[in-house]
Amino acid sequence: MHRLFVAIAPPPPVIDALVDLQTGMRGARWIPDDNFHLTLAFIGETDRHGLAEAASALSGVAAPAFDLKLSGCGYFGDRKPRALWAGATATPALSHLQSKVDVALRRAGFLDEKRKFIPHVTLAYLHGAAKEDAELFCAVHGLFAAGPFPVDEFHLFESHLGSEAAHYEVVSTYSLSSM
Repeated sequence: MHRLFVAIAPPPPVIDALVDLQTGMRGARWIPDDNFHLTLAFIGETDRHGLAEAASALSGVAAPAFDLKLSGCGYFGDRKPRALWAGATATPALSHLQSKVDVALRRAGFLDEKRKFIPHVTLAYLHGAAKEDAELFCAVHGLFAAGPFPVDEFHLFESHLGSEAAHYEVVSTYSLSSM
């Protein structure tokens, strides 16, 4: 079985800026720098035929290249924080790409996501962290900014789970047009 997702990978200078944020939070399991990504769609578990169908569906996505900026910080989990993240500016171009990916995968029989798209890069998963600590972390890092950086491609990733952090492997890369 293959555990798949579609994402944008940030360039090295942005990764360095994200790594600089990864400190000062009790209960944080920091994401390894080679796992930073902005998820466009989570596909989940599928067999090798599903992998081929997803790759084929994504090859039909046509969208223009654009610039992306990361800014701000937040957390998921209202009463019990479960993840810290750096935000991404929700530009029309990013929303357009995410929508095209979503439509392509739905037409191929994937996705049952009902949550609203919140563009972000996960910094850490939290275990036993207090809401006040997450709020303080986000207040301290609220002015974080990285980029803008060019986004001229997106990827189909496979996630390999293990006892340590997951390992992400690029399965396919899809170019965006330079209209």
